[in-house]
Amino acid sequence: MNSDSAAGGEYRPLLLDEFHPDDAVRLSELRADVTIEFTDLRDLLRSEFFGLLDRPELSEGSESDRWIYYPWRRAVIALPGPQLLRAVRLDRNRNHLTRPEQDKLGRLSIGVVGQSVGHAVAYTLALEGICGRLRLADFDTIELSNLNRVPGSIFDIGRNKAVVTARRIAELDPYLPVEVFEAGVGDDNMDDFLSGLSIVVEECDSLDIKLSVREAARRHRLPLIMQSNDRGLLDVERFDLDPDRLPFHGMLGGTRAADLRGLSTRDKAPHVIRILDGRNLSDKLAASMVEVGETLNSWPQLGSEVLQGGAIVASAVRRIGLGMKLPSGRTRVDTERSMDEIAEPIPTEDLVWSEEVPDGPLPESGIAAVLACAQRAPSGGNAQPWTLRADSRAVTISLAPERSSMMDIGYRGSALAVGAALYNARAAASAQGILGVSTIRADGPGLLTAELELGTGAESELSRNYPALLTRHTNRGDGTGAPVPSAVLTALEDIARFAGGELRWVSEREDLDAAAALLAESELTRYLTPAMHTEMMSELRWPGDDLRTGMDLRTLDLAPDEVAKLEIARRADVMALLRAWKGGKALVEGTEAKIRSSSAIAAVTLPMPSPDDPSELAAYARAGETLQRVWIEAERHGLAVQPVSPVFLFARRPGELHTVSPEFADTLTSLHARFLDLLGVPEHETMASILRLGYAAEPPVRSKRLPIPDVDARGE
Repeated sequence: MNSDSAAGGEYRPLLLDEFHPDDAVRLSELRADVTIEFTDLRDLLRSEFFGLLDRPELSEGSESDRWIYYPWRRAVIALPGPQLLRAVRLDRNRNHLTRPEQDKLGRLSIGVVGQSVGHAVAYTLALEGICGRLRLADFDTIELSNLNRVPGSIFDIGRNKAVVTARRIAELDPYLPVEVFEAGVGDDNMDDFLSGLSIVVEECDSLDIKLSVREAARRHRLPLIMQSNDRGLLDVERFDLDPDRLPFHGMLGGTRAADLRGLSTRDKAPHVIRILDGRNLSDKLAASMVEVGETLNSWPQLGSEVLQGGAIVASAVRRIGLGMKLPSGRTRVDTERSMDEIAEPIPTEDLVWSEEVPDGPLPESGIAAVLACAQRAPSGGNAQPWTLRADSRAVTISLAPERSSMMDIGYRGSALAVGAALYNARAAASAQGILGVSTIRADGPGLLTAELELGTGAESELSRNYPALLTRHTNRGDGTGAPVPSAVLTALEDIARFAGGELRWVSEREDLDAAAALLAESELTRYLTPAMHTEMMSELRWPGDDLRTGMDLRTLDLAPDEVAKLEIARRADVMALLRAWKGGKALVEGTEAKIRSSSAIAAVTLPMPSPDDPSELAAYARAGETLQRVWIEAERHGLAVQPVSPVFLFARRPGELHTVSPEFADTLTSLHARFLDLLGVPEHETMASILRLGYAAEPPVRSKRLPIPDVDARGE
């Protein structure tokens, strides 16, 4: 145990367990000393721990609490155990360092030779919690002239530099083991100092000791780091990876430590210049070295540069400790050069949309009107996954596989869009009195063609729906949450059934909240799956983009904070980190909130086609008519309609979600099953579309469309 004397080299606090008999006696003795101050921080720190988000599980309880006696402070502080103390103190490291990374770094043993720059290094390592043991060496004592760069005080003058560092660290983390070599290091104790270390940091002034440390680091196969302050110079020597490499990167050739002992300052100068590379020294240091011994006692150092050196070394330690790339070599973190390169930042511009030329009126008659109405059909991401062709005989709508996406599993979403476009074309043709027979033909994966022959017919129901189909639109505005009358939902259900499908819906608040959670979690997998994230961002249309396809940002009804969040969400590197951290829930808060503001969530379903049925795509195309009829009927009742496309929407067969997102396939499979169960979709049905229904203000902007093709006059 440590003595109570605060004089001399005392640097470790005394850890006392009040339930241990000997420690209890010692505590009683300390309490009896009126000059010793007692403080109990346990309740305060536990309260802080319980306020943490995502608190870690601890394997310790109150039995690990300790009373910490600091003899040099004449103070005793009661603290929780080391796990809680570390969890709270290092919580703000996250996620620069994740908890597993912190745990890995917390197992490092690091030695620091020299306690001027080394003081900043050792304290920074302890501050960041990136070591589990420190070993400090310095034979020298604090002088007043050291206090321009060593963050001690006048009370430390005359005390060993390593002891001063150790005391400061003990007041930061009393549980961190720190050993002090007050005599410094030399041939007699070098191996003892390096034994068991993970990394050694060399920051001493003696040239022969610098070389001795490297020679020993080679023997022990330890990585060595040195930071030299001037222009942020950092040296890394990976003797752990290459024990045969020469010290100082070979800049001293075959010189040995023994060759440098006893040399005068003048005789050492050439070696120092070679090590520091005189060609790249700052002008002030280079000129000052000429004055050392003349007008200067030693070379100049600034406290800010020393503290920066601690940060630079800590960065190197993190890389080595985490197995990141850090080869042997030299680099500079030159703040003065950075100051010389200071420039005005490029401001983040507000989204400024240019004044657009209004679209011309839609064709009101003939085949052009049929094509224009077909082009107004909805599609996932406004991809318009079809090609339109027309001649005097027929209008042909073909699935365009090149406009598909990963979520369009089996081209089922594209087939749904083709079917919706066909229904629109039929309604327009009926209104023009040129309706003929329509057919849908599926010839294989991605091969789907819908054809409308032009004739002389009309159907009153189709003609009545034509104007509504032209004005049909997506409304992503926040809903009021007002309930939808049951009669309206029943009417929508009847419409779906009449069109050959079904409508499964929920409208109770508890069910809507559950649906919001499921759909938001599905959307999160889209952000966090690299390929889907790329597609998702490619769908968005910003100012200056071609707005005729994709999602015009203005149609998304994003609040300013959501737009700012989207700027970050566009970055694939950020998504990769969130995926690794199992985070990112904030990305879908807006989605979840919008769905919670709905009045109902409904799924348009169709009879489950056989897995081997080659006409599966045709079945989805027929569901496109159901979708359109439900949509415009909902709008007639004053409802805002927004299609919601979870990643699992078009999955039908085992393994399909694994193809879309291998990492989240199991999650998506579970979400899919829970969503079907929530809406009560029976096993003989499958979903074609999910609609968010509610009451919301009209959107200020509607999605545009590609231009319609010319009619081929050569048609028979």
